Amino acid sequence: MKRRQFVSSAALAAAALGTTPSAFAGNKPPSGKQVYELREYNLNRNTVEIDKWLTTALIPALNRAGVAQVGVWKEWGKSEPPKMYVLIPYASLQGWMDVATKLKADAAFQTASQSYNALPVTNPVYERFSTSLMIAFDGMSQIKLPSKTQHFFELRKYESYSDDAATRKIAMFNKEEFPIFDRSGLHSVFFGQTIAGDNMPNLIYMLCFDSLEERDANWKKFIDDADWKRVSASPEYANTVSKVIKIYLEPMPYSQI
Repeated sequence: MKRRQFVSSAALAAAALGTTPSAFAGNKPPSGKQVYELREYNLNRNTVEIDKWLTTALIPALNRAGVAQVGVWKEWGKSEPPKMYVLIPYASLQGWMDVATKLKADAAFQTASQSYNALPVTNPVYERFSTSLMIAFDGMSQIKLPSKTQHFFELRKYESYSDDAATRKIAMFNKEEFPIFDRSGLHSVFFGQTIAGDNMPNLIYMLCFDSLEERDANWKKFIDDADWKRVSASPEYANTVSKVIKIYLEPMPYSQI
């Protein structure tokens, strides 16, 4: 991404968070909130090689660089083409840049990546991958790890028609929705405001459940909640979301989230 685009995105994020662009001068978001990198790989059926690279090269190197948990999921069911999602949490924007520098200097990572990097054009791992960079919400500034029984994940992206609409939707979560989520059994993993990525402005969040059945039952609890009905009817939050994208995921055996 070009530097000008990134700076512009950071400025928009600062405005949405109630700060000024100067708050990002030290490359650190306010209030110690985590920064999330979410990669979406469109695979070319070569899942063995990417599994090998993630487990023997990238994830160990990220852990050495100070990233405590790296999440990896595939789409629930069979998607065409196969897709894989990788979530990398950082302590700050500075941490995101520092980790990239550490990976370049990590000899073990470079050695472990040799076979992956040497794959021929006739047998690529992926067609392309996209990346979203996010800053955590005020109301949920850190990742919450799922329990051992929660193996069904739901990734949701809310796109908005304007920056103001996106800002109001984030305020809706921070001020109103998190308690309703908790008592409805919508188990939060992370919430992030996208500051660089596709189809902005948007926010992305992840939930986890024991099963699809629990997911469906608990979303019904949420929809039926009296507070949610009150909040969703408030003019303050009208027309904040223009498109909702839902993706069901299951963790890879080596996922740390």
